[in-house]
Amino acid sequence: MSEYAHIHPDFRHLMALSDKERIAFLDRPRWIGYATAHQILETLQGLLHKPQRPRMPNLLIVGEPNNGKTTIVRRFADLCGTGYVNGDSEPVKPIILAESPPSADEKGLYISILEQFFAPYRATDPCAKLRYQVIHLFRACHVRMLIIDEFHSLLTGSPIKQREVMNAIKLLCNELAIPIVGVGTRDAVRVLHTDPQHASRFDVFSLPTWTLNNEFQKLLGAFELMLPLRQASRLHQPEMALMLHSICDGNIGNLHRLLVACACDAIQDGTECIDKQAIEAKAWMRPTSGVRELIG
Repeated sequence: MSEYAHIHPDFRHLMALSDKERIAFLDRPRWIGYATAHQILETLQGLLHKPQRPRMPNLLIVGEPNNGKTTIVRRFADLCGTGYVNGDSEPVKPIILAESPPSADEKGLYISILEQFFAPYRATDPCAKLRYQVIHLFRACHVRMLIIDEFHSLLTGSPIKQREVMNAIKLLCNELAIPIVGVGTRDAVRVLHTDPQHASRFDVFSLPTWTLNNEFQKLLGAFELMLPLRQASRLHQPEMALMLHSICDGNIGNLHRLLVACACDAIQDGTECIDKQAIEAKAWMRPTSGVRELIG
């Protein structure tokens, strides 16, 4: 396996697998760290270990769709949120990662949170009962942080509904004295503006798209270390980086999808590397704004 120096040692064993198995590996989720992601992880860890006080700091992580926000918070939950039983034989769930309801709905928020406890509840119960069931479970399980993904979904609904949900989030923060983290697109910032009090409680961390620079080339090098191809692709070289950046538009999710598609083709056609021709053939994967242009 020494000839596969372009592959990380942890993945060189994959080269003994069949083509079908290597292609299947490409679709498995994997973590690739980079500077901004590590900065967010460190920020979240700092929040998790903040001593309790009446007004806990909160955080809103925003960025373009498919740009790695959910991957980062799930990585954080994997690293710091594993449940266990403490010395007093009590269950501990340090982090609850829930998804926002599809629209601004207080009861929907409580139900989404309760689902993460795998505890029985009645969806027909009034909001007040569900709210205090959530509060009881948070205390019983010693939860230290609530993360709400797809935070921008709270924009769907009337202004009254939006204020009700944000007030419910504020109540949970005050009652439990834990930090709350929202994750969503840039539109999520508008949710905070339903009330100046909400905006003052949340710091906003923006996850930018990638620019064509040395950091992007390092990211490409990290991706290549995990691609089970028999030949080196040298994705970090300037010409290759320029082509990849042009197609993925600086979006890490689009880049991942593009490289997986190119790697699958490389395994199937026997070239065993990603070259300029392979990238050009996938130019159709360039993201669009979804707006059709009329000609003539």
